[in-house]
Amino acid sequence: MNLLTQLLSSSSKHDLSQEASSKDESGKRAFGKHTAPFVVLLLAVTLLASAANLFLPESSALYVSTYTITLLGKYLCYAMLALAVDVIWGYCGILSLGHGAFFALGGYAMGMYLMRQIGDRGVYGHPTLPDFMVFLDWQELPWFWLGMDQFWFAMIMAVFVPGVLAFVFGWLAFRSRVTGVYLSIMTQALTYALLLSFFRNEMGFGGNNGLTDFKEILGFDLQSDATRVSLFVITAIMLSLVFVSSHYILKSRLGKVVLAVRDGESRARFLGYRTQNYKVWLFVYSAVIAGVAGALYVPQVGIINPGEFSPINSIEIVIWVAVGGRGTLIGAIIGALLVNYAKTRFTAILPEAWLFALGALFVLVTLYLPKGLMGLYDQLKSKYRSASDASPDSNDISSTNKEANQ
Repeated sequence: MNLLTQLLSSSSKHDLSQEASSKDESGKRAFGKHTAPFVVLLLAVTLLASAANLFLPESSALYVSTYTITLLGKYLCYAMLALAVDVIWGYCGILSLGHGAFFALGGYAMGMYLMRQIGDRGVYGHPTLPDFMVFLDWQELPWFWLGMDQFWFAMIMAVFVPGVLAFVFGWLAFRSRVTGVYLSIMTQALTYALLLSFFRNEMGFGGNNGLTDFKEILGFDLQSDATRVSLFVITAIMLSLVFVSSHYILKSRLGKVVLAVRDGESRARFLGYRTQNYKVWLFVYSAVIAGVAGALYVPQVGIINPGEFSPINSIEIVIWVAVGGRGTLIGAIIGALLVNYAKTRFTAILPEAWLFALGALFVLVTLYLPKGLMGLYDQLKSKYRSASDASPDSNDISSTNKEANQ
């Protein structure tokens, strides 16, 4: 009897995974075809833009300014953040409105390292304490600043802190079976609580002003063109690695189970899967990606402050994913790039109307493009294929009619 039960359970698990994989089979085939070309295109554009900045004179029409390089690097960090949200929302059905918190925590870890590199070159010339601590009359570094003068330790903290926070939050929430809008509200409350905490000067993170006035990273001047280009290239490489690794994870058996949890969590739980473990693992993986994106973001923009914890930023990330198309990975990247480019352009032209335009964009996409730009692309491609497949048949019918008339 026990053997029969095990056989039925294993068969049902296999059927559940097959059902989940069949639902996204067409999308995965298209995604698999897009993976390598997209990575090659991304790296090619990165290398061309970098070469145009380093080797072409400023008078050349093909010259790419350092400002543009920095702006593109920021866009790629946002694209990595959007990919992190798509992993958890598009493939597991967990709408997180707090991923800006993980992004900011990774950024603060990098910012703390960069502040320690200033040394006695600060305004007050203190060899150990950052300027804001000297201003607040602090006598020694807080314990959580110890070791942040080492790059390797700071990078570990950039992924460890967001990962641990995501694990604790996810374990408590998913173990309690909190789902839907309630989970989204909890993630938003999390990032808002961190926002209020980091605004306090007593926290030791610079208060309202945050961390800024960075000088160098690993001994290289942050203001030099070569350093800016290097950060841009590293960001593109990291985005490619995260994109490919996420593709293979979600294409594996684990990814099929995650899809099954998204489409029918109660059924998956009934068949013996511990769904909370899969959700916690994916939530931590997504938070780590966001932390890496934040660590790459800070040296390129030159500042990190509590404003990055704002719930509005987390909502914007969801809009990026929705515009590009959730559950595709590549759509999240495209949506982040397009929306942030539009933001750069329109905030310069109509700064007061941008938020209204962003809200209208989200409503229009929800109503008319529920699958985003990637869904629109798939629809147009399928229509083109159906039209091309139908044209030979119509020619055969017309030739058959001609022969019959003869």
